[in-house]
Amino acid sequence: MNSTITFAVGGDHAGFDYKADLIQHLASKGIEAKDFGTYSADSVDYPDFAHPVAEAVEKGEFTFGMLLCGSANGVAITANKHQGVRAGLAWNTEVAKLVRQHNDANVLCLPVRFISLEEAKACIDTFLETPFEGGRHQGRVNKISCC
Repeated sequence: MNSTITFAVGGDHAGFDYKADLIQHLASKGIEAKDFGTYSADSVDYPDFAHPVAEAVEKGEFTFGMLLCGSANGVAITANKHQGVRAGLAWNTEVAKLVRQHNDANVLCLPVRFISLEEAKACIDTFLETPFEGGRHQGRVNKISCC
């Protein structure tokens, strides 16, 4: 895997149990990841972790972001408030492929209450292996930003 790829990783209490394993999974592929929290399974507010991850991707400090929460909807909604961030929710590898291939997603949102750890790893692998297709999708992606 390309060692220039970096990940900003964060999530709420629901995502805590998967986070360390997924960061290790990235490391096993030679990918550096920074943990933006949360650092325990105690209840927290997901925007407190989604915003810093999205901001780091928005500023170009990291290639990609990954957000983990129960349904992944809240973190995706939060991350997508940032210009240049295209957060895609994936619950299987087919969706992980499409959010990269068609939407040029740069933040992967995983609903940990609905997928196994192994499925989450498979989604990461697919996300990493899938390039943005461009072409007809580029014009659509260009219309996403409101500014």
